[in-house]
Amino acid sequence: MVPRSGPPRPAREPLPHDRRHVRPTSGPVSPMTMITPPSDIDAQALATYLAARVDGAGPAVSLTRLGGGQSNPTYFLDTGSRHLVLRKRPAGTLLPSAHAVDREYRVQAALADTGVAVPRMVHFCEDPAVIGTQFYVMERVDGRVLHDNALPDIPIGDRAAYFEALARMLAAIHAVDVAAVGLGDYGRSGGFAARQIARWTKQWQLSAAAADPAMERLIDWLPRNLPEDDRTTLVHGDFRLGNVMFHPTEPRIVAVLDWELSTLGHPLADLAHSCIYTWMMRPEEYGRGLAGLDRAALGLPEMDAFCRAYFEASGQAGPLTRFHLVLALFRNAVIFEGIAARARQGNAASDDAAEVGRLAPALAARGVALIEEATA
Repeated sequence: MVPRSGPPRPAREPLPHDRRHVRPTSGPVSPMTMITPPSDIDAQALATYLAARVDGAGPAVSLTRLGGGQSNPTYFLDTGSRHLVLRKRPAGTLLPSAHAVDREYRVQAALADTGVAVPRMVHFCEDPAVIGTQFYVMERVDGRVLHDNALPDIPIGDRAAYFEALARMLAAIHAVDVAAVGLGDYGRSGGFAARQIARWTKQWQLSAAAADPAMERLIDWLPRNLPEDDRTTLVHGDFRLGNVMFHPTEPRIVAVLDWELSTLGHPLADLAHSCIYTWMMRPEEYGRGLAGLDRAALGLPEMDAFCRAYFEASGQAGPLTRFHLVLALFRNAVIFEGIAARARQGNAASDDAAEVGRLAPALAARGVALIEEATA
């Protein structure tokens, strides 16, 4: 197989797996998150390969693996004259659609000349013989990844501006002309919500340890309340504060990260996902949400303000519907239950897998509460 500068172009939706309980970082990180040197890559083989294909790559490279349990292992890569980032598939036997570095590379390369901030793609290698797996290389971006939605390190008066920037960037993703940038076959057009319900219902049935009346209520309610609106845009799949990089000192997004779950889908699915992680999770829960905090005192916006900023930037019709919030809660409840199931089997991807898994019934209950609010 001959390595290429671009990945294959499969028209498929990405397969979900354990990636949601990790916090990927592509910019400067503290030394505590670095592992040097990595033992899973033959640095000399990589250097030889890159020297023939990447401008400025010399006869030797320096690799520093970023810790934190990224689904797709990530490294700082220095070639002497260039400071890059390498992301690769994990080693071992994997499901075909999981850990899709080809999709990550393809979508970010396609977005290079749009209003979406992405790192510049440098090279994609589909030949696993080089370092053991497929990988790609991109330019390194300097900035900050802010994982705590309360923004404790940001002055109170500046915090709302970070969420406004987040809303505008999400609108920019959904505004991309997918046909014009070569992503018209990146997923299926229409029917996204129905496919999501079917997928996550099946996944729940495969992973659930016990019956959960709240989950059964969601499984019954969702297909009976499908909205007529069936528009299709590019969707990120996991758009939230911790998956973007901000300028070192300004409330300006310099890169959107972690495109592994991107596909074509309904834009409100992305918006709802952002909202539940921010306003329907508590500070002590995964995602470090804002539920229960005195947001006004902390200079943090309400969900309505975030959605209003999104709709103003996108020009799309609102509002964010109850259906999409319930679907987002259901989807993530199933994902968390899958994480718990793997922890029970001894196959957890991180030490906090069991704790994360316990969120599944909590999210299902929040979905039921939304349904009951509508009928009260």
